[in-house]
Amino acid sequence: MPKILVFPGSLRSGSHNVRLAALVVKELVLAEADVTRISLTDYPLPLYDGDLEAKSGPPQNAVQLKRMLAAHHGVFIVTPEYNASVPPLVKNTIDWISRVRERGEAPLAGFKHRAFALGAASPGPFGGMRALLALRQVLEIGCGALVIPEQVTVPRAEAAFDDMDNLKDENLTASLKAAVRALIDAAERMT
Repeated sequence: MPKILVFPGSLRSGSHNVRLAALVVKELVLAEADVTRISLTDYPLPLYDGDLEAKSGPPQNAVQLKRMLAAHHGVFIVTPEYNASVPPLVKNTIDWISRVRERGEAPLAGFKHRAFALGAASPGPFGGMRALLALRQVLEIGCGALVIPEQVTVPRAEAAFDDMDNLKDENLTASLKAAVRALIDAAERMT
């Protein structure tokens, strides 16, 4: 059974992406994955600053997040879109995690040997697609991570969920299930 880490890249109450992350967790549990869901609220980080890092090393929360990534076979990141890109919270978290190195460990070890899946929900017509393109670039090119091609984007998110927080659109539900299944398959290959 693969271990999958899920986190939304939003701290906002009522966030569509927090709702989507909860659906991801539900689908992963139904598929019998071992799921850990976290909130970045519990791991506050200062803005990345090379001088701060040189003075005191990566913050303890960055170390904890990197170790959490390393303890999982797969990671599902659900992110909002800010100005057609990745929000600062997600980018800053990745930047700090990328700086954590345990003794004798290769650079970017937290991103290697595990599969990543991406999702986004947005009030706009693209469903966060532009943020996912930017995030894919950061993870694949910047961090050397394996990001599966399957992803889920939820446009017009304010009307996309029903009263039970499920997606109303059957095609979006199918897209979510496909991304979850592909992540589990890729994560199983990583074990």
